Amino acid sequence: MYNTLIKKTIIYYKSPVGLLKIQSEAAFISAILFSEGEQGNITSDDVFAKEIPAIANCTQQLDEYFSGKRRSFDFPTRQQGTPFQQRVWLELQNIPFGETISYLELSKRVGNTKAIRACGTANGKNQLAIVVPCHRVIGSNGKLVGYAGGLQRKKELLLHESKYTIPTKTLF
Repeated sequence: MYNTLIKKTIIYYKSPVGLLKIQSEAAFISAILFSEGEQGNITSDDVFAKEIPAIANCTQQLDEYFSGKRRSFDFPTRQQGTPFQQRVWLELQNIPFGETISYLELSKRVGNTKAIRACGTANGKNQLAIVVPCHRVIGSNGKLVGYAGGLQRKKELLLHESKYTIPTKTLF
């Protein structure tokens, strides 16, 4: 008989841009969210967290990202969303490390220039912060706009990435 129970695990990861709540479901990471004032008992330093392959792989890759040694992520992820949201999230992963695009450009890349607001909404529903890099989308005027983790964190993430790339243009 097939076991339909999926084991969920939640741990907390201390990042340079704030506390992240990481959730795994079976072999997948299903959420990486900024944690505002909430913290459970299990952190990424706990032995228990290191014994869960999905969590251990995720936290190792986040460590590498924040130390400037990683530009993209390859651990298994799964987040629920509409087909349009999935398309937007997939396209976000095509934005190169250290670069930004506008919401208009994002809507063009998903094939509908009239879907600027829908792209913004899909960005806001992204449950995999940093890994699905919605922080790399800015306003058409080059200004920082909208980020579920707050504009200060968005700025910090973009500045972090710019430290490890050859600056060819102003990010914002």
